[in-house]
Amino acid sequence: MLRELRGLAKETAVYGLSTVLGRMLSFLLTPLYSHLLEPTDNGAMQAVYAYIAFLTVVYGLGLDTAYLRLGRNRGGEADSGSFGAAFTTVVGTAVLLSAAISLAAAPLARLIGLPEEMAVLVRYGAWILAADAAMLMPYAELRGSHRAGAYAGIKLAGIAMNLVLAYVFVRHMGLGLRGVFLANLVASLSSLAMLAPVILSRLGTPDRARLREMLGFGVPLIVAGVGSMVVQVADRPILAKAAGLAEAGVYGTCYKLGIGMMLLVGMFDQAWKPFILERADRPDAGALIARVLTYFGTLACGAFLAIVFFIGPLVTAPLFAGKPLIHPSFWSGLDVVPAVTLGYLFNGLYFVMLAPLMLDKRTGAVSAATWTGAAVNLALLWLLIPRWGMRGAAWATLGAYMAMAAAVWWLGRASRAVPYEWRRLGILALWTAALWWPSRTVGLPARAILLASYPVGLLVSGFLGAEERAELRALLTAKRP
Repeated sequence: MLRELRGLAKETAVYGLSTVLGRMLSFLLTPLYSHLLEPTDNGAMQAVYAYIAFLTVVYGLGLDTAYLRLGRNRGGEADSGSFGAAFTTVVGTAVLLSAAISLAAAPLARLIGLPEEMAVLVRYGAWILAADAAMLMPYAELRGSHRAGAYAGIKLAGIAMNLVLAYVFVRHMGLGLRGVFLANLVASLSSLAMLAPVILSRLGTPDRARLREMLGFGVPLIVAGVGSMVVQVADRPILAKAAGLAEAGVYGTCYKLGIGMMLLVGMFDQAWKPFILERADRPDAGALIARVLTYFGTLACGAFLAIVFFIGPLVTAPLFAGKPLIHPSFWSGLDVVPAVTLGYLFNGLYFVMLAPLMLDKRTGAVSAATWTGAAVNLALLWLLIPRWGMRGAAWATLGAYMAMAAAVWWLGRASRAVPYEWRRLGILALWTAALWWPSRTVGLPARAILLASYPVGLLVSGFLGAEERAELRALLTAKRP
């Protein structure tokens, strides 16, 4: 099994390279905006992008995931009729919805708590949504055909363009928030142009019968996707309403400091979905899912410790021409980072344990799991934000991700018995907590020692089984010559 997982690891590495570089490029906008925009403007930006995230799910109609599952024939070849049907449906829906949002920009700005002069941001956001929706199907085709290099290259080019344009528009042209959204729109349209060869190579006469089948699979995923977006971004607009745009801006900026875990989860998910969907009919799929959960958890717990040990000193140190990475006016939100990072970790566990439901096409159960998390999130946001402000928002998000992971595990048991390795997962949890707890009161050298102790403790605890040790020895022996 370890040898087979090397394929997943290789694609994860390619997707990961694009994800890591892309998110790192995007992350550079966070310190830029913290130094050039006031917390109130940052809060307005966070609120608008939160609503964009909600609507992205609706715009896609779940057809990108449906195409990966149903849009290829038994030989694994792409079906041009399926692609044509999905692409034209997504683009047509996106144009109609964005036109309606653009026409109603002023009242919508007031509705979400923005001053009317910021209505232009809503218009830009509407067409960013349309451009990004048009890219969903060609990106799905690249993933499904294992063209990870092309996927990574186009993603990186678009993100780099967004970064450069944002710097020019905000820093040099003084366009403020308008420059943020204008840069995003131009970069999205440019990425769509780069995907034109993929679109033209696959675009065939729409297959209406296959479209109905894909919509039957994908539309229930909209409900699940909206629930997932509630968990991911509802905290920012709710916090903006309850505590003001300034606190939402501080929270949103520090939330992004969990980028390390976000990167790990994102690059893994990009490779994991096509990997496990291709193995839907294999008798050992359950054992494969269980082993991947253990390995992902091992890597994620180590990443969690590294982030929470060192993110504070990294952010506050005067490393950039005597200036800190994040402007001091945002440092009051640094203590939300551990909860945010742990929330991303549980989101990764959710993605792995989601596999049984996806393999058995139980999209209704996926919706139930995500809305369980959404309900927990909304309830905790309502309870905790009035008492603890942004810290309450962070712990509410963590609680929601934990609820989603628990729900998807519980629902998955009904159709597929996955032999999760609970003993090893328990060792991971206890050892991670044992290292995290004392780190809060010690300095950087002691934290480095604690982090180095993480893999050592797992090795001496008998965490690796005999089969894994044998396969690792075989792999090392094969590489040695």
